[in-house]
Amino acid sequence: MARSLRVSVRNAKFQQWETLLRNRTKRHRSGSFLVQGVRPITMAVEHGWTVQELLYDADRPRLSDWARGLLDAPHTERAAVAAHLMAELGDKDGEAPELLAQVAIPTRRLSQLESRPGWLGLVIDRPSSPGNVGSLIRSADAFGADAVVVTGRNAADPYDPKAVRASTGSLFAVPVISAASAHEVVEWADRQPHRPSIVGTDEHGERALSEHDLRGATLLVIGNETEGMSKAWTELTDATARIPMSPKAASSLNAANAGTVALYEAARQRALEPEGPSGERSSPGPFAP
Repeated sequence: MARSLRVSVRNAKFQQWETLLRNRTKRHRSGSFLVQGVRPITMAVEHGWTVQELLYDADRPRLSDWARGLLDAPHTERAAVAAHLMAELGDKDGEAPELLAQVAIPTRRLSQLESRPGWLGLVIDRPSSPGNVGSLIRSADAFGADAVVVTGRNAADPYDPKAVRASTGSLFAVPVISAASAHEVVEWADRQPHRPSIVGTDEHGERALSEHDLRGATLLVIGNETEGMSKAWTELTDATARIPMSPKAASSLNAANAGTVALYEAARQRALEPEGPSGERSSPGPFAP
């Protein structure tokens, strides 16, 4: 393994890494974030994300073949970090992770998305919980969504370590784009040759979710955890759907669960009947035989 930078005290270099975990503004200003865990780091590499630096536990007697394979790759900066400092950066109850990766945040814009027949997108409106954002990205990946759009200037950050962990690597497989407002997203949708139908979810929706045709190009909207969809989204959606619940239920589903149910229903419909309402055939989806 090539020679590495060594960090054994809380110096300026360590503080830079710590900032990537704790400070959203500085994370985006620097254009990078820290990734923890075997699967997320592996997914980042497999999907071609730019790994700027690899941090490894300098006090571990032997690194795994997986870690050594990554560290031996050319053109990647390496840092040998003392175990107690790795534990601080790893955020896992004092246990030092074997490897951490500093990864570049990609520049993605809504204008780069292009709808097509059978396209499926998910909007997360003004989320406050990074964990919910990560969970919804994971569900979007599982049910074949083509993109996730996070709206709201103060929305939770998809690159927050809690979101990255909750996505279990799906952040690197599904395009995730931030948009300032509902109007920006709807203007994008209106410009598409295959305009997606915009379906919001609300407990007082006009019809049950299963009664909406989700086989064509579709954009599902999931509202804020406590307030639901914003007024703008309520006015701009083409339809609102409710998820039927037991009359005995004490409360409604949280945002992550509601989004997962909506994505499942879209995938279920596409698997049962791939042909859309206009005669265009969508992709068969993950439930097709």
